[in-house]
Amino acid sequence: MLEVEDLHVAYGEIRALRGISLRVEEGEIVALLGNNGAGKTTTLKAISGLLPPRAGTIRLAGEPLVGIPPHAIAARGVAHVPEGRRMFTRLSVEDNLALGAYVRRDGGIAQDLERVFALFPRLRERRDQLAGTLSGGEQQMLAIARGLMLRPRILLLDEPSMGLAPLLVEQIFDTIRDINREGTTVLVVEQNAAMALEVASRAYVLEQGAIALEGSAEALQADEAVRKAYLGEG
Repeated sequence: MLEVEDLHVAYGEIRALRGISLRVEEGEIVALLGNNGAGKTTTLKAISGLLPPRAGTIRLAGEPLVGIPPHAIAARGVAHVPEGRRMFTRLSVEDNLALGAYVRRDGGIAQDLERVFALFPRLRERRDQLAGTLSGGEQQMLAIARGLMLRPRILLLDEPSMGLAPLLVEQIFDTIRDINREGTTVLVVEQNAAMALEVASRAYVLEQGAIALEGSAEALQADEAVRKAYLGEG
């Protein structure tokens, strides 16, 4: 479904991505792991059109995405849930969700609103509440739900567990599993490698803008270098 080949991205003279290649097949959850500054967020921004690559290709279902503006990439089915949630804090929960569907022209928006309320019952209870008054966990739920309102072919999640208590982290990742079971492909950037590898089928490890390791989640969980560097073992 999603193919990234030999992708190079720079911030001025700083090379953030150095020729990375990755793929996400339809129906998968794929994790992108790495320390701060490894290039994880940059990768998602390049895929969603927020950062122009210096070189390389990005394709969704065989169609090129490089050079297409972000709103057009979203219209093709790429939903990006950014790090830090980025709520419209002075708008209600329901208005934030409606904005998630802004590029859609079909008649299924009301149905999808019910779908996200079923996934996140707390948001139904808070539908008229200003987004800026929600707790951190509720804001993360809203950020994911807003992405789902696009009815995406692929959901890009950037650090969904950031700043959340362990119990909420488990709830968020359980919901990611549910979203995937319902048919949405997921590429998740996550520093909580242990949790990401529990839900993903495959993963890539980024180091200094390059792919250092890749493989099945099970293989990476068993890899000694990964266990020491990212799972806090050894």
